[in-house]
Amino acid sequence: MMKLKSCLVVSLLCLLTVEQSSGKSHPEPSCSYPPSQWCRSLEIAIECQVQKQCMELNAIRPNPSVPTVDVTLYYGSLCPGCRAFITQQLFPTWTMLQDIMTVNLVPYGNTKEVPSANSPFTCQHGELECHGNMIEACVIHLTGPSAFHVIYCMESAAHVVDSAQPCLQLYAPSVSWASVASCVNGEQGFKLMHNNAIMTRALSPAHTHVPWATIDGEYTDWLEDKAMSTLFHLVCQLYKGVKPPACTGAQVKLNRSLC
Repeated sequence: MMKLKSCLVVSLLCLLTVEQSSGKSHPEPSCSYPPSQWCRSLEIAIECQVQKQCMELNAIRPNPSVPTVDVTLYYGSLCPGCRAFITQQLFPTWTMLQDIMTVNLVPYGNTKEVPSANSPFTCQHGELECHGNMIEACVIHLTGPSAFHVIYCMESAAHVVDSAQPCLQLYAPSVSWASVASCVNGEQGFKLMHNNAIMTRALSPAHTHVPWATIDGEYTDWLEDKAMSTLFHLVCQLYKGVKPPACTGAQVKLNRSLC
């Protein structure tokens, strides 16, 4: 899920840089194609004199037949612990390992669904969090591959809800704010939140706090401890295919907090 074309460019440029720094001779690309197209076909690679680098790049790409590591995060938009996990672990890990991992976001957290009340949802951090949850649910529904970038932008901002519109314009300019507002203020937003409520209530074991993450649909105390402290290392460890070069780095353990 959520592939970025820039990964190909970065990987190829890294290969070229490594050869240059090691003293090896390497081709100087001089062609009419931008770097993002260098490995699109053998003909382009030959014209740009990067066929060797493209072959090396293809050799280290993950095998598409090997399933990715699925990380599903249940969270509240204003929960400090959730915001820290998204901005310090989940998004950076996905940025580096998106070829071998899938991220699913379920903004609901410790919300309670009370259909008989004036407001159908009661949130741990007040009405503003309910509003933030619904905005993010609508963003995920409407923006597709750009959703995680928009959510990260919101969660890393000083004011999550106030940043929604500028973050949307920055990372998903083709989606109008009017469409998000229509979702939030209309029936679609309530349906999305109700679906998130169903998914959250169906967790087994039942969640007791957020952030709450399942790995490949499973939750255990061991998986939670690893996911919340060393998610990058956990994804590399669980991936059953050939490990990407990014997985060879040293493990760094981060602190965690809960709501």
